[in-house]
Amino acid sequence: MQPELRPVPNNDSAFGREVPRYAPGDRVVDTADSQKVLRNTYLLLALTMVPTIIGAYVGMATVGLVMQHPIIISLVMLAGVIGLQFAIAANRDSGLGVALLLLMTGLLGWWLGPILTVALALKNGPALVGYAAGGTGLVMAVMATIATTTKRDFSFMGKFLFVGMIVLMIAMVANMFLQIPALALTISSAVIVVFSLFLLHDLSRIVTGGETNYVMATTGVYMSLFNIFVNLLSLLMALTGEKD
Repeated sequence: MQPELRPVPNNDSAFGREVPRYAPGDRVVDTADSQKVLRNTYLLLALTMVPTIIGAYVGMATVGLVMQHPIIISLVMLAGVIGLQFAIAANRDSGLGVALLLLMTGLLGWWLGPILTVALALKNGPALVGYAAGGTGLVMAVMATIATTTKRDFSFMGKFLFVGMIVLMIAMVANMFLQIPALALTISSAVIVVFSLFLLHDLSRIVTGGETNYVMATTGVYMSLFNIFVNLLSLLMALTGEKD
């Protein structure tokens, strides 16, 4: 848990103003710095949409390759994305970190190809894609509003969310082999909830000064948005998709 800011009252003054002291271990939040990190995060997040869209078009064009070996390619992609996240963290303070982030978003865009192809083949497919994108944007707006207006520290949720993510990842891999529709719907619903809370967690860390690197902040926010969009689209397709 990140320590909360707790000024200790004292009688010192400077130029007629009270000078607060802070208890050992407390974090002093620099509002200007946190706003800068938040602004840079949003700018880099907007930039990541470019390789994501390009990757999605490539993925739709090469969907036949993915459909030939869906499980193997999914597992390889999962390992690749996890490896890239470690590489991004190791190079967070350099331009290489940004380049690796853009590479990762391009790969994830390519991974979107199959689900977008299936969705757009439905009678109401374009509308479902739009609803999923709009729903993801709405979740982002709500979580950003909560984080910036309340300025509460939600970092206490980190450990619980991480455990939940691991459990969901294991369940998703298992269902690649089991192919149980009801389990797939349950997993998608849980993923939306967990990563919506992850989004709040990550945005609140930026606002409260817990995350000072905009590359890492963007990585976390992007992964949450990506998972929310994919699973929201999956739910919409399963529940309201109209075949020709």
